[in-house]
Amino acid sequence: MVEKKGSNSSSYNHSHCFEPFISPNPLTSFNPVQRFPKIDKTAFVSQFSSVIGDVTIRNNVYVAPNVSIRADEGTPFYIGSNTNIQDGVILHGLLDKRISVWGKRYSIFIGNEVTIAHGALVHGPCYIADKVFVGFNAIVYNAIVEKGSFISYNAVVTNGVRIPPNRFVPPGANIDSQEKADALSPVPEDSKGFAREVQRVNQEFPASYQLLFGKNRCSCGIAYD
Repeated sequence: MVEKKGSNSSSYNHSHCFEPFISPNPLTSFNPVQRFPKIDKTAFVSQFSSVIGDVTIRNNVYVAPNVSIRADEGTPFYIGSNTNIQDGVILHGLLDKRISVWGKRYSIFIGNEVTIAHGALVHGPCYIADKVFVGFNAIVYNAIVEKGSFISYNAVVTNGVRIPPNRFVPPGANIDSQEKADALSPVPEDSKGFAREVQRVNQEFPASYQLLFGKNRCSCGIAYD
């Protein structure tokens, strides 16, 4: 809703903002129990994104506009503290395909201080460790990515590979065998710096956006005044 003040200015009425689509999974033959997302009150989910099903989102996570986090087939998902999920990212998982983490099985597990950049696809079964950078339009599917690795734009990591810690996946690379994964070089210093700066910027967004759209949050994650 826009309120006109004079002929040349307007201000946004925040009480009429769109709300994100935060919902339990639909009841199906393969997921017969509805589970709601669990979203920390300090996280921010954009009004134009959706979070569906058994999804845990920890503190100070930023979910940008037009993100789809859909645990209606593969489930559950976990997103760790200070992680940012940028515009247009899709998280989805295959039915009954999971990875074991801390004695629990997950379709998608994303650690702390991870960046999933614009337009990337993360498809379970998938494990992404702390401080990983997943670049623009990259695909990570059926893979394990260890701590500190950097996946460049348009790269693909798949076919059950494990990316060792602190390795660099070049732009457009197709890492579909363990031999390719083991041959990867360490992350260059300029890419490390870029990933750190993206983290620094995005960790400020949850609190700042909450000031725009309402600092209080209900248990489902929706912000309100």
